[in-house]
Amino acid sequence: MSTENRIGVAVITRDRRDELLRTLRRLEELPEDPPVVVVDNASTDGTAEAVAREHPGVGLIRAGANLGAVGRNVAVEALGTPYVAFCDDDTWWEPGSLALAASLLDAHPGLGSVTARILVEPGGEEDPITPELRYSPVEGPDWLPGPALLGVLAGATVFRTRAFQEAGGFSRRLLLGGEEELLALDMAAAGWWMCWNEDMVVRHAASPVRDPRRRRRSGIRNTLWTAWLRRPLPAALGHTWWVLRSSPCDAATALAVAEAVGGLPWVLRERSPVPPRVERGLRALAGPRKRSSARSYVG
Repeated sequence: MSTENRIGVAVITRDRRDELLRTLRRLEELPEDPPVVVVDNASTDGTAEAVAREHPGVGLIRAGANLGAVGRNVAVEALGTPYVAFCDDDTWWEPGSLALAASLLDAHPGLGSVTARILVEPGGEEDPITPELRYSPVEGPDWLPGPALLGVLAGATVFRTRAFQEAGGFSRRLLLGGEEELLALDMAAAGWWMCWNEDMVVRHAASPVRDPRRRRRSGIRNTLWTAWLRRPLPAALGHTWWVLRSSPCDAATALAVAEAVGGLPWVLRERSPVPPRVERGLRALAGPRKRSSARSYVG
């Protein structure tokens, strides 16, 4: 089932040594035998040393600082493959999924990315976001091999490298936390299609080593920045109101809003609203996203 190195796997990590080593073991067992590049975002727990010792066949890049999602851009450059599958240190691809992704991207030149179905460990149930993807109301061409999307999940998506790079990759401004939203809108604005495919599968064993309040703070800030950067003014204001109404009234939310407002000078300089066809898709998604428990800003 070799994909002849058409797909590489990019992994970013920081201070999750044991989880990363488990993921690398899973990736090395894949029948597709993809090249793997890990970007270690300045871990302090011996992650890089453990990877070098236990997985010498993995490409290892030791970042001198925490690059956040930009580490994925670095991995893409290092891989040099036509397609790249992103993988978090607590997710891994099921056998056959990368081969399927390669065949879908081969067959559909206008397809920029394919997002997989996520099964949550240890029970294997579908991730709560699944209905939102399976029943996406975004209109797309008949040739798409799955429901059309206007968003991606970084740890469960295979990208066409050219589409990823044309959209600029992950933003250096956003670091982590909902960082995929801006990338997806820029891909759509550039004319690339994104879809979900039920037969591609990623497993996710959510890391216990995380700060949910800090992640929520980043997520709120980043979704506000993305709305102000890419939505028409009325839509940006409406999205801001919904985010604030759905967020707990606490210090994390207050800090997120303060950071978002603090970024207004660069946001206004770089503001570039999406084309009307993309905005129509975002309007179609507004209702399902507001009803989705997977998108509530809690925790």
